[in-house]
Amino acid sequence: MNYEDFIHQKSQLGGKAGFKPLFMPDFLFDFQKHLVEWSLEKGKSAIIADCGLGKSPMELVWAENVVRHTNRPVLLISPLAVSNQMVREANKFDIDAKRSIDGTVHGNITCTNYERLHYFDPDKFGGVVCDESSILKNFTGQTKKDITRFMAKIHYRLLGTATAAPNDFVELGTSSEALGELAYMDVLARFFVDDKDRVGGNAHGAASYSQDRQASRVHGYWRLKGHSETHFWKWVCSWARACRKPSDLGFSDEKFKLPPLIVKETKIENEKPLPGEMFIWKAVTLAEQRAELRATLKQRCEKVAQIVENHPSSVMWCDLNDEGDLLEEIVKDAVQISGGDSDEAKEERFEAFASGQIKRLITKGKIAGFGLNWQHCHHTTFFPSHSWEKYYQSVRRFWRFGQKFPVTVDIITTEGEAGVMANLQRKSDQANKMFDALVAEMNNSIALERNKTNNTAITIPSWIQ
Repeated sequence: MNYEDFIHQKSQLGGKAGFKPLFMPDFLFDFQKHLVEWSLEKGKSAIIADCGLGKSPMELVWAENVVRHTNRPVLLISPLAVSNQMVREANKFDIDAKRSIDGTVHGNITCTNYERLHYFDPDKFGGVVCDESSILKNFTGQTKKDITRFMAKIHYRLLGTATAAPNDFVELGTSSEALGELAYMDVLARFFVDDKDRVGGNAHGAASYSQDRQASRVHGYWRLKGHSETHFWKWVCSWARACRKPSDLGFSDEKFKLPPLIVKETKIENEKPLPGEMFIWKAVTLAEQRAELRATLKQRCEKVAQIVENHPSSVMWCDLNDEGDLLEEIVKDAVQISGGDSDEAKEERFEAFASGQIKRLITKGKIAGFGLNWQHCHHTTFFPSHSWEKYYQSVRRFWRFGQKFPVTVDIITTEGEAGVMANLQRKSDQANKMFDALVAEMNNSIALERNKTNNTAITIPSWIQ
């Protein structure tokens, strides 16, 4: 081993463990072909592409290539109900894919959902695709471990997501570990520092510290070490590619222009004092906000019912079970998908809404906020919470490539939720800035790697000679 190879090995930048594409259909756009080719040559990789950029066809083409290369089937795992959607996408592109819920391997590509993974044997597959892989961080610790262990037994691996870590960079460690790169805790130890004292020992301190350049990368108490920032992004881009639009990768955005997004906010005033109060006060604390939500539940739901009457098809997002139950009662022809429904019932109703049999749907972001394509609908209502990712993913079910009409989002809020809306806006701005930094840093690393010449002299220390 020469000195240059020794240094490269210490950098922990994984090499290529894949193969040249065997199948590259014309239905892929140029930037999609670029991403698929890179991920196949890499062997184990992540594609972090925004909603509507075609992760489904990219994942299917990637899987078909692995099938042809290994002569073994590929397992494609996705959120509940998305597996049916994936099969429809495959049929549209003449790719052999079938759904399985009991561990049976069907055809070249077997599609299932994360909750069914325990039925499958990893030894039967030549590759695995995790669609909407950011859902991993929402699972319990044991389920996350099970998925990581399952993938560890398979050589070819692909993760696909739009929000791997929009403003929580340490969560890239979850993806890294699933791909067989550095484990999550090793990522923290190598690239981050525990900055509890500097940010004041709490999450609010971290937020206020975000004005500083390095603090904008804080998650909890962890922030990137100043001297390791370049090395961190170079390491990330060794196993991941990210883009919000084709031009992030140097391609044209012409065919990926979205129609307008129209966001309307309607404030509901509380008409009676909160429990324990004599007068009507504006809710300030989290407990007061929750009390106000319950106190205004009827008015808020009635406003939603009034709004959706003017739209032929709508999705009503809620957070509380009482909200969903009341909306189902007062909104004509509305159907609710709740957490208490069986998986079979959820999938049946998702299919009915996607096909147009159900016109008005009531559900929660944690149930239907990932992976589903609902471009046939262009109106939604939303009760806001502090989760920016939930809001972003929910809206993106409609406002995505293939949508032909302007998308209207009616946000129903209360006077006391002004802080919630401000927090959502802050997180949105932060996510945009961080994705800008992510793309820029990764492209810088890629450019540096491409411009690297073999003519650079390497000085070998005398003690090694």
